[in-house]
Amino acid sequence: MIAEIQVLPRPIIKTEQCFKHVDAAIAAISASGLKYEVGAMGTTIEGTPDQIWPLLRTVHEATLHSGAEGCMSIMKVSGAADDNGPSVHDLVDKHRP
Repeated sequence: MIAEIQVLPRPIIKTEQCFKHVDAAIAAISASGLKYEVGAMGTTIEGTPDQIWPLLRTVHEATLHSGAEGCMSIMKVSGAADDNGPSVHDLVDKHRP
């Protein structure tokens, strides 16, 4: 399964700490031990459904626990019936420079 999550913490702060809530979300992903790639507008994660679904909640909650007053999380999830769907590598490597 592949999932992409983008967290949008509130309020949007305009200081040098403006990314601390997003950094907390990425730290939660990193702590999972799953393969992931940070992008400019979201982070893509690979794992089984039993790993991905709880992690998406953990990432959303990590943003709130870091001090955000609120958070909207935008998620995209792709999976196959047999858990052997394509990897990030399969989908994007031919487009990388």
